[in-house]
Amino acid sequence: MKELYLMRHGETVFNKRKLIQGAVDSPLTADGIKMAQKMGAYLKKQGLTFDHAYTSTQERASDTLELVTKQPYERLKGLKEWDFGLFEAQPQYLLPKFTFKDPAEASFFVPYGGESTQQVMARMQKTLSKIMARPKHQRVLVVSHGLAMWMFLANFMSFAEMAEKVKDMPNCCVLRLGYDAGKFTFEQIIDVRNLPE
Repeated sequence: MKELYLMRHGETVFNKRKLIQGAVDSPLTADGIKMAQKMGAYLKKQGLTFDHAYTSTQERASDTLELVTKQPYERLKGLKEWDFGLFEAQPQYLLPKFTFKDPAEASFFVPYGGESTQQVMARMQKTLSKIMARPKHQRVLVVSHGLAMWMFLANFMSFAEMAEKVKDMPNCCVLRLGYDAGKFTFEQIIDVRNLPE
């Protein structure tokens, strides 16, 4: 079985200020840099090496990857964060409280120039499947974004299952996933906050 290590970027200025960031970008904070370095040191200590590395085209993701590993990598638009349209760079409290039970929620951001849940799910699934289907891709590191990662998991896990197994997806966490015969399975979450100093 192939392994995908799917990582969320480090803490950013917008994360700290509680501003919505999807298509817009903001730099890593000093804490975000430390988180990425800590996760990189942990992965190295575990003896994990990666055949290939990928990141979204957004600076916060590529900066995180460069702090985790010095190996070459490829930037892919399909790994970018959910586009929230006119909600970008606005306070997070303006976001509706999604239940993921009301079908109308799926297209909430579309009238504001953003993406639907289905669009995010489909592009993440397509991009990550293409990556993992490539030859000599037995263990791969990918840096992406929190909500895009949640939507990716929703392709093969229920929200109840995600709430039980994943719970929280903090900055610089890593989801260890299996990939076999075109299908992904969730194996483990590595939370940087729980790693030894």
